[in-house]
Amino acid sequence: MSQPNRKLSRRTLFAGVGTVGAVAATATLLPHATLQPPDTVAQPKPAPEKGGGYQLSEHVKRYYKTTLV
Repeated sequence: MSQPNRKLSRRTLFAGVGTVGAVAATATLLPHATLQPPDTVAQPKPAPEKGGGYQLSEHVKRYYKTTLV
């Protein structure tokens, strides 16, 4: 019984190298990850008394410019 002829393609090689690199990066960053305790969760801002919660910021102005035809 003969063994199948397996050929390592360039695509398979690069996919494997990419996977190994991602696993290595995750393994080095994972020990440094810390969880925040639940008591440090940011509290929401109180609602404005007279309404007017909407503010036209630079970000919103840029968005509106992108919607112009």
